[in-house]
Amino acid sequence: MFTFDKQQKVFTLGKIRIGGQPGENPPLLISSMFHNKDRIVLDRKGGFDREKAKQIIRRQEELSGLTGIPGMVAMVANSPEEARIYIDFYLETTDMPFGIDMWVAEQRAKATEYVSKLGVQDKFLYNSITPWDKDIKGQVQRLKNLGIRHVVIQAFDDQDQTPAGRLKSLEAILDQGADGFETIIVDTSVMNLPSTSFSLIANRLIKERHGLPCGGAYSNGTHMWKEIKEIWGLDGFRAMDAVVQGMATALWSDFNFCGPAVTAPRVFPAVASAHMLLSTLVYDETGEVPENRDLPLWKYFGEFIGKLKAGGGRKKG
Repeated sequence: MFTFDKQQKVFTLGKIRIGGQPGENPPLLISSMFHNKDRIVLDRKGGFDREKAKQIIRRQEELSGLTGIPGMVAMVANSPEEARIYIDFYLETTDMPFGIDMWVAEQRAKATEYVSKLGVQDKFLYNSITPWDKDIKGQVQRLKNLGIRHVVIQAFDDQDQTPAGRLKSLEAILDQGADGFETIIVDTSVMNLPSTSFSLIANRLIKERHGLPCGGAYSNGTHMWKEIKEIWGLDGFRAMDAVVQGMATALWSDFNFCGPAVTAPRVFPAVASAHMLLSTLVYDETGEVPENRDLPLWKYFGEFIGKLKAGGGRKKG
């Protein structure tokens, strides 16, 4: 269940390793800033509370160090001019990788040109090549001309919304030249909370077939369920969000678009806890614990790992 016969690809984004067999590397958490209703945004012309933004980034960095879960930020912008302001601020503030979240392809292309101009393609994750893009081949070529190395491919089929449909969508995009990037990670398109399961199963199918790192915007399934805050209250919503993020971590996810960066204090511990459980699930299946000392299990339960390696935690037969 947690080991693939297909060799699993591992990519490096900045200093972060993404992918591999389940449990081999901790999942990358990609939070968002400057999104709609983000309280640090003063206007959509690039005005924002810089001190508060720095505090949010520093807190995510701190949690990443404490848990062993790597992080980065995708910055939401409505225009290339706005995106440039956020990019400059981010690069001055942190060494974490980054992405730009812009739905309109033409605007996203202009922001990507600025990334290329700055020469920071090594830490930039392009988000994303989608099945709705009108000219995928042209987009791929433009990205390659700009030296873009790391891309997200969004996999979804409007006519077949099953896990198999997501696999089919990915393969159609790869066939149009998108298979030629240094790093390819696959977003298996979360549409709502219950259909998150389809995304997770698609992760497994894609890793079985192609060995590519997979994940999704699991926060889509939680944050879009707006009425639940009125039914369960804020604490109930937060609990639900943490459970979904954790379950996704344990079920074939190499990365996670995890929602607003201000939620990092609950999401990072939730994901770290789930990954520790994944590590021991993998151990029960394989009899091995990865030597990656960045894993949460190594950070918090080194003595326990020693007992496992000595044979005290698993009996065969």
